[in-house]
Amino acid sequence: MTSQHEITSLLAEWSNGDRQALERLTPLVYDELRRLARHYLRRERPGHTLQSTALVHEAYMKLVGQRDVRWQNRAHFFGIAAQMIRRILVDYARGRNAGKRGAGKECITLNEAAALGGGPNLDLIDLDDALEQLARIDARQSRLVELRFFAGLTLEETAEVLQMSVATAKRDWVSAKAWLSRELQRRSPAHES
Repeated sequence: MTSQHEITSLLAEWSNGDRQALERLTPLVYDELRRLARHYLRRERPGHTLQSTALVHEAYMKLVGQRDVRWQNRAHFFGIAAQMIRRILVDYARGRNAGKRGAGKECITLNEAAALGGGPNLDLIDLDDALEQLARIDARQSRLVELRFFAGLTLEETAEVLQMSVATAKRDWVSAKAWLSRELQRRSPAHES
């Protein structure tokens, strides 16, 4: 795996207008994005039609298309990537559901689904809606979940992106998971019956 320092240096050079830095950066971040996408999509339901290559390509094109971004470091870059991956996946899920006239839901499976309250099959749209609601209550906690879940950042990397201590990130993570657990259980079909 590439050093965080190397990616951070190349991001800074690119932010300062060095196009050659982007050429050297591309394979480094593209490989990491591809690894994240494969990891994320492994948690999807069987038969999911969105491929990791398409997800990475779309996210990467949006990232390099950013104008006037002063990339701070690797964690900042992948933090923005998390937002883009989330939007791509949620838009994809909404599009599939709209195509079915609302029938069926785009479910995801994830290691921490039980901790978030969604069980082994967590609906991506419900998670996105809950994160939007959490953002209205506590934007930092919503962002923390997004960074951890969609970008796969560690608590340490998340703390760096959000400019907080690791201890605060841990407290916010516990709090956000508890809130999301309650909210997702409230939204689950079993709770409605």
